[in-house]
Amino acid sequence: MLETIELLIDEDEDKIGVFAISLVEAPAIESNFVALSKHDVQLKVVDAEKRLVTGLALIPDKEIYRKTEGREYNIKFSKETVRKASQIYLREMFNHNTTYEHSMPVEGVYLAESWIVEDPTHDKTALYNIEAPAGSWAISMSVENDEVWNSVKDGKVLGFSIEGLFDEKKIDVFREKWERIREIIGENRI
Repeated sequence: MLETIELLIDEDEDKIGVFAISLVEAPAIESNFVALSKHDVQLKVVDAEKRLVTGLALIPDKEIYRKTEGREYNIKFSKETVRKASQIYLREMFNHNTTYEHSMPVEGVYLAESWIVEDPTHDKTALYNIEAPAGSWAISMSVENDEVWNSVKDGKVLGFSIEGLFDEKKIDVFREKWERIREIIGENRI
């Protein structure tokens, strides 16, 4: 079993959370712009005339596989961290910080809408068939850049991926699961 690390934001330190959003072909959170399952990949644009794409920037408690310098592990974000990240991103006015495949900054692409999903059934994401758990950070980006827009239309860009700095909290997966079992069946039966 892989180690899981929870990424956190400590506003008292100089970690700033999300500072850019990247347009990517393979989003780490495995959630493409609009309602794409692993078996039926199709990009739906929310508004082609306005060049508006909608999707998820972060999903709380979703384990995301990472391999860095030969080390394999998972990362995840709590609902609280997802909310803080979305708020700090807007507070710091990073809405024009967009990159393409985490490698180059792009002009003419910016955050047009941002919200936290409170009720998945009645949320705007449900209108677009996006499976968005409660606490997810949903965004819409306006794509005025012709080259990037053509990449979206051609299916070369399928989702969002965040860029940021976070603190780490190592999670003992076995302890967490054991505590959950105790919670479900009760202390006295163990």
